[in-house]
Amino acid sequence: MKNKILPVALIQERNHGDAEANLAVIEQRVGEAARSGAKLVLLQELHNGAYFCQHESVDEFDLAERIPGPSTERLAALAKQHGVVLVSSLFEKRAAGLYHNTAVVFDADGSTAGKYRKMHIPDDPGFYEKFYFTPGDLGFTPIDTSVGRLGVLVCWDQWYPEAARLMALAGAELLLYPTAIGWDPSDDNAEKTRQRDAWVLSHRGHAVANGLPVLSCNRVGHEPSPIASDKNVGASGIDFWGNSHVLGPQGEFIAEAGTEPTILLADVDMARSEHVRRIWPFLRDRRIDAYGDLTKRYRD
Repeated sequence: MKNKILPVALIQERNHGDAEANLAVIEQRVGEAARSGAKLVLLQELHNGAYFCQHESVDEFDLAERIPGPSTERLAALAKQHGVVLVSSLFEKRAAGLYHNTAVVFDADGSTAGKYRKMHIPDDPGFYEKFYFTPGDLGFTPIDTSVGRLGVLVCWDQWYPEAARLMALAGAELLLYPTAIGWDPSDDNAEKTRQRDAWVLSHRGHAVANGLPVLSCNRVGHEPSPIASDKNVGASGIDFWGNSHVLGPQGEFIAEAGTEPTILLADVDMARSEHVRRIWPFLRDRRIDAYGDLTKRYRD
């Protein structure tokens, strides 16, 4: 087996105020990543602005846009300009009253390779996504690009082994997670550490169970809550913890970021999955004849 090295970049950023400001920074960072040799660039979840799901407000729907639309045109041109495959994350307006959290993948020639609509939608204090997003209806289908077949999932999907497995079973060569996750500043340090460690462990588990590299790109910085005047849980805002990372197919760290804005660069050996799956043939040994109850909500 010959090495097939794929240079990747994860753009870990804070919110800069609005879509124009954020896209301007993205254009700069993608250019820097491309000049450093990156051929695949992953952006964080809902990168055009603040994480607006900290509250429920009909006014936030004004942020959504059509796909294709102004942002996809700009990002497509960016991918073409630098010859990179670019994975973006947008608030999609599909129709009046119908919105999705959608990842759009642009190939190196600027064409749209495909999109994925977030399937698992959370509803927790500070993360009121069910108010805004309709669950995805495109399934767990990898997107073919010039650098490989990408299994693109989004944030809350990262807690579900079924999603990663279905992408792997459809031939995904990489798992990618645009992410916006952080902790409540009022939590104690022990709880914060448990949450962050669980998040990293979930990705390491997906890598190991499927014998695939995993890329997860998170945002950073404190974003105040629009309900800060309330005494409710979630009113303290969110400290997005960064820690974006690139993992190999045995869950090993190839690269890991800290808590500041950064371009995380890494070289992913795309041939290692074949080697790992030969010594750990988990797909071979799956007892698919005994998994029927996985389609049930719970085995009462």
